[in-house]
Amino acid sequence: MKDIYESPLASRYASREMLYIFSPDNKFSTWRKLWIALARAERELGLPITDEQIAEMEAHVYDIDYEHAAEMEKKLRHDVMAHVHAYGRVCPKAMPIIHLGATSCYVGDNTDIILMRQGLELIRAGLVNVIDRLAKFAEKYKSLPTLGFTHFQPAQLTTVGKRATLWMQDFLMDLDEVDCRISKLRLLGSKGTTGTQASFMELFNGDHEKVKRMEEMIAAEMGFEGVYPVTGQTYPRKVDTCVLTALSGVAQSAGKFANDMRLLAHLKELEEPFEENQIGSSAMPYKRNPMRCERICALARYVIINAQNPAMTAYSQWFERTLDDSANKRISIPEAFLATDAILNICLNVASGIRVYEKVIARHIAEELPFMATENIMMDAVKRGGNRQELHERIRTHSMAAGAVVKEQGLPNDLVSRIASDPMFGLTEEEIRKNLDPSSYIGRAPEQVADFLRDWVAPVLEKHKALLKSDTAELKV
Repeated sequence: MKDIYESPLASRYASREMLYIFSPDNKFSTWRKLWIALARAERELGLPITDEQIAEMEAHVYDIDYEHAAEMEKKLRHDVMAHVHAYGRVCPKAMPIIHLGATSCYVGDNTDIILMRQGLELIRAGLVNVIDRLAKFAEKYKSLPTLGFTHFQPAQLTTVGKRATLWMQDFLMDLDEVDCRISKLRLLGSKGTTGTQASFMELFNGDHEKVKRMEEMIAAEMGFEGVYPVTGQTYPRKVDTCVLTALSGVAQSAGKFANDMRLLAHLKELEEPFEENQIGSSAMPYKRNPMRCERICALARYVIINAQNPAMTAYSQWFERTLDDSANKRISIPEAFLATDAILNICLNVASGIRVYEKVIARHIAEELPFMATENIMMDAVKRGGNRQELHERIRTHSMAAGAVVKEQGLPNDLVSRIASDPMFGLTEEEIRKNLDPSSYIGRAPEQVADFLRDWVAPVLEKHKALLKSDTAELKV
């Protein structure tokens, strides 16, 4: 429908896979799987639940009558009970035991944890593929000299590939954090209204071991190692903070990468992919705006700011629970995942097709390298009998004059010719230019790239090789 608002995260940015994870189908079928896990554990621990009832529930996991659920929610003003009735409508034999002993957070909170883990697994795959593409780029350009920048002012040379390792290292840190979050997630379990499991103690006639065993069985069936040992009615809301902080980290790294790309595009050194029929500007036909990287930055800003939502929720929860978390969580958690997913898809698209303009890079080096080579030039002159202190002052004077020619007159850097014509140095222009080989000023950059790719990146890509894909992410718009 075009007469109601729809989130751009769904219509323009996020992948089909992430949209499914936070879809109603995935959410409510997971509720039903949790009800099955609860019933199965209760039956195996001695409650009067039949195999027939469980089989009936298993047969109707996915046929969800949303219209009936909506009607019941309008009537009952309770989303979980509405879906209990919708499930019971197609499972009449099981209806008496669906949700037995549980509170709403049994399905709501456990499902939230499950969906966040699924989302983190998809984010992990996105990170691995971005790292893989940047690794190929870094290997290809590991020895290509380029100007380094500090304070966005020309500094010592680095290489195009070495700069890419800085981006990769950030993403590797994010991957470690995402892996950590996945490994530490636990289910809420079956804790009851205030976390004491009183209703289940009643069901099992005060048998503590059965109540504990029931939680272990549910966690195992849902693919988790265990549950949070103590809770109120909900799982600790700090969990959401930890998860969205990890997503914020991805956004920070992606934003740094995209901002660097935008600055390099301004310098005409590197450029994001630009399609044959792409329009850069509706008013200026010649424009090649870095729209992909700008979109990364825009979404990254959203994710970083959104990470404050669960932090505020966690601090403001009263005692065993309040409900001021629910409406916020429904928006902030899924949208953080959708936006981060979109960011990584765009990063993959950009990293797969970065364009490098080597002649522009070489020209920029040539404009600055004479300044950087002055120490070597001075040493050559000293070897020929010059006074180091006097030469230093003369080079400083020539450098200031050459800089003025570049900045005030817009002319090429003439420092080399100035030094060659100064008898104090006793060097010809040809001898001076021997000091202007860019590869002599990149230090260990190529070796650092090789070491980094071998020792840090290759093991990660090998560990996650099942997640690697050969195709390039396509943008929706």
